[in-house]
Amino acid sequence: MSTKVDNSYLKSDKSVRKKIEELGDELAYLQRKSRELGIPVLIIVEGLSAAGKGTLINRIIQPLDPRGFKVSCIASPNRDEQLRPFLWRFWRRTPSADRMAIFDRSWYRNLLDSTINRSLSEEQLKKAYTDVRAFERQLKDGGTMFFKIFLNISKKEQASRLAAMQGNPATAWRVNDAVLARHARYGDYKKAVEIMFEETDDQEDSKWIKISAKDGLKAAYQALSRMVDGLTKRVNQEKAKAVSAQPVGRLPLFRSAPLLKDTDLSQSISKDAYRDMLTVRQERIEYLHHELYRQRIPMVMVYEGWDASGKGGNIRRLTEKMDPRGYEVIPTAAPNDVEKAHHYLWRFWTEFPKAGHVTIFDRSWYGRVLVERVEGFCTQEEWKRAYREINEMEENFHHYGTAIVKFWIHIDQDEQLHRFHARQENPKKQWKLHEEDWRNREKWKPYEEAVEEMFLRTHTKFAPWTIIEGNCKRYARIKALDVTIAAIEKKIAQKSKQSPSGI
Repeated sequence: MSTKVDNSYLKSDKSVRKKIEELGDELAYLQRKSRELGIPVLIIVEGLSAAGKGTLINRIIQPLDPRGFKVSCIASPNRDEQLRPFLWRFWRRTPSADRMAIFDRSWYRNLLDSTINRSLSEEQLKKAYTDVRAFERQLKDGGTMFFKIFLNISKKEQASRLAAMQGNPATAWRVNDAVLARHARYGDYKKAVEIMFEETDDQEDSKWIKISAKDGLKAAYQALSRMVDGLTKRVNQEKAKAVSAQPVGRLPLFRSAPLLKDTDLSQSISKDAYRDMLTVRQERIEYLHHELYRQRIPMVMVYEGWDASGKGGNIRRLTEKMDPRGYEVIPTAAPNDVEKAHHYLWRFWTEFPKAGHVTIFDRSWYGRVLVERVEGFCTQEEWKRAYREINEMEENFHHYGTAIVKFWIHIDQDEQLHRFHARQENPKKQWKLHEEDWRNREKWKPYEEAVEEMFLRTHTKFAPWTIIEGNCKRYARIKALDVTIAAIEKKIAQKSKQSPSGI
């Protein structure tokens, strides 16, 4: 799609205003249709200082139903946001399937400022752009309609507008030291913008809409024209059910991944030995948990495994001596209506821990390639695409300096049956056993195939899988503690050698 709009016939402000009004009516209609069809729409407006971003956003939203959109003005991250990966606060603001989200500045503000101020190394900046490209592609693959608008003005025009704003008591407050500093470094800012275009303007369906902001009315006309054209095309595709599945691309493959068949389930620990071993390791975890907080290292732990494999008991032994103010256990169930209206990774991004805190997921985003795959709750294209999306999300965590531990607690079918019967016969544990547990047991083979492929596709260097031999619960708990201790110690040792690329 071309970034140029033919506006040669717009001879006067009157004709421009008329066209803007007509386009506004069309956009309002398309907003209603997008809502009916479940199309989330994300609009970001970037640009040089004093380019007229606020004015443009106002012209976009005026004809719209205010119940169907939300405008987010992106300022510098607050304290809470600084303690998480820089994309976290944007994931939280992504639109649901019946909404429009409009960003006055976006994640690109962070990248531009980091480029100009050289607060990131060249390698760190490259990683940040990698994370952004993955973020945008994941949203688009999940159905989000994307518009990225950049308003450009000359240095002379910028100086004139800033002077006018300073001379007006109603707007003088907007021309602060940071704005003046950006103006003084206009050339550096333009170079940073060109880098931004080079890094993020390579996909036809998410190209930047680059607009000269010298004439505000004509800039609005161009932006509205592109949005109406894009939404019209998408709505027509949806109506005709002609939106093809996004290509999956080449699937990741990690041949060093562990295999279930190589797991020795006969390993065990006696009760007497277990007590002493548990005490020593829990005391070490208690100390390391404080070190994570002191050094502001976030930690994400994933517990997956067969039904009745002992995930809950394992987590309890892990957290028994930990400070309850510094960790949270997230039990992952089927998504609710709000979660279903967002990208499937949205609900997990929103639970990312603050720096120095630990989040433990009792089941996780891997449900996409396990239960949703086996039970048919998502399409083949969706669960195949999820391997790359999951790896990208975990790599983003890694770039931020996160310690990542992933467990699969493995038991055999005989042990599972034994535990099912034990729960059935114990009134205090009957609540743990459900009809779906028996149904899942009947699908052991397809679940086993899904687990094996999950290892092959997501066993990365920065987030490897560990299979926990779970037939003996005591052995499983000790091994999980040992792996956790080693992961924390390794991350603490790395802390002094490298700085995270989080922005």
